[in-house]
Amino acid sequence: MAFPAFHPDPEIISLGVRQPWVELILRGVKTIEVRTTNTQVRGTIYLYASKKFSSLPAAEVAAEKHGLDTSSLPTGLLVGSIELWNTRRATPRDATAACVPLEVLRQNYAWELRNPRRFPQPSPVRFLPYGVWFYPFRRRAAAT
Repeated sequence: MAFPAFHPDPEIISLGVRQPWVELILRGVKTIEVRTTNTQVRGTIYLYASKKFSSLPAAEVAAEKHGLDTSSLPTGLLVGSIELWNTRRATPRDATAACVPLEVLRQNYAWELRNPRRFPQPSPVRFLPYGVWFYPFRRRAAAT
């Protein structure tokens, strides 16, 4: 079975997420991304599997719980897209959707995700990440 070619949109921003979190997002298990800062970004964004794995103990627990073979997960590649549709302060009831224990949620933000889409093949990026947010197929705009 042939997969359709991936045609990147250079105007779509990408979010760098460490494994196994990005895999759990693509599977629809993790619907809340926990971050220390808020964002005004909304809409479809690309998901970039960071080169490093999460160092949180909860990551290993989540990977085991969901039967992930972490050695086979892609890193350093664009792996899919997601819709970031809302952000707000995290609450204790977000723990399950975020796949983390309560203490990780304290003083953080819940980025609400929906409509995960895995790309047929992970894709290399043209420009490497320069922060949490980056444009994988065009240069960052110069400051004005």
